[in-house]
Amino acid sequence: QVQLVESGGGLVQAGGSLSVSCAASGGTFSTRVMGWFRQAPGKEREFVAAISWSGGNTYYADSAKGRFTISRDYAKNTVYLRMNRLKPEDTAVYYCASTPRYGGAYYYSRSYDYWGQGTQVTVSS
Repeated sequence: QVQLVESGGGLVQAGGSLSVSCAASGGTFSTRVMGWFRQAPGKEREFVAAISWSGGNTYYADSAKGRFTISRDYAKNTVYLRMNRLKPEDTAVYYCASTPRYGGAYYYSRSYDYWGQGTQVTVSS
């Protein structure tokens, strides 16, 4: 079973940058797509970005386009999210997720089978 562990969250000033990472283990050869979601207090979990594991195709939420970059290191079984020009509204717990299945909607949380514990990202104003 795939296990995901996020790291790299923290406190950053608005306009700054932060990178979070997600290390996968436990049968990662089956991974097809990995994504980043976030959830702020009192709000629903929302899609941020996704990447196909083999091809490296990337997808972004409108809120992330032009500011965030998702990437993966295939050999290290690790996915990254580089966040630039951060805004207070980016404050949330960031979760990584993976799925071994093809064809799911990358922006839909139900498409993912495995989830990390989350890492807190706080953007101060």
